[in-house]
Amino acid sequence: MWVGLLLSSISAPAGSHASPQSIVVLGDSISAAYGMSLEQGWVALLQDRLDAEGADYTVVNASISGDTSAGGLRRLPALLSTHTPHIVIIELGGNDGLRGYPVSQLTQNLRQMIDLVESAGATAIILPMEIPPNLGKVYTDAFRQSFARAAENSEARVGAFPLESVALNQMLMQADGIHPTAEAQPLILQSVWRVLESAL
Repeated sequence: MWVGLLLSSISAPAGSHASPQSIVVLGDSISAAYGMSLEQGWVALLQDRLDAEGADYTVVNASISGDTSAGGLRRLPALLSTHTPHIVIIELGGNDGLRGYPVSQLTQNLRQMIDLVESAGATAIILPMEIPPNLGKVYTDAFRQSFARAAENSEARVGAFPLESVALNQMLMQADGIHPTAEAQPLILQSVWRVLESAL
């Protein structure tokens, strides 16, 4: 299921004259709330947590189910221009791996996205993905290492695999074995929050 550009915003708190800073989430189905309502997804839960903690940020969910790193790279310049984000969370690469795309291409695309984000004066956060081992150890090892390699010689922050605590729990995964359930979304947010909090 393809999900179009998802936008979520909040108004500035009463008495505030400054516009809230934005956080852009550039991802695929993991961030596009595949198989559930948008309000149940971890990105919407992130906005809820920021609101609860009084953090003046607007979360822009620019995630599209099925997107690849190349697709994200194509879309990123317009997102940076439109939203002038403070932080960009990049959650892409899973579909590259599932389709067997060259790891070197993934690394290059991620590196170019980091460069674009930093050139725009924003902080890049990379959420690394994992893939099933059926493509072989050489490919899966290289895939796993590509996220940290893309962030080398940059200020980008690399988080943990956001599905680390849910991917092997069948109760927290949908029937396809790829997409997490609504019940898994708070755990995904916990993982993302650990790397995001220091950048806020």
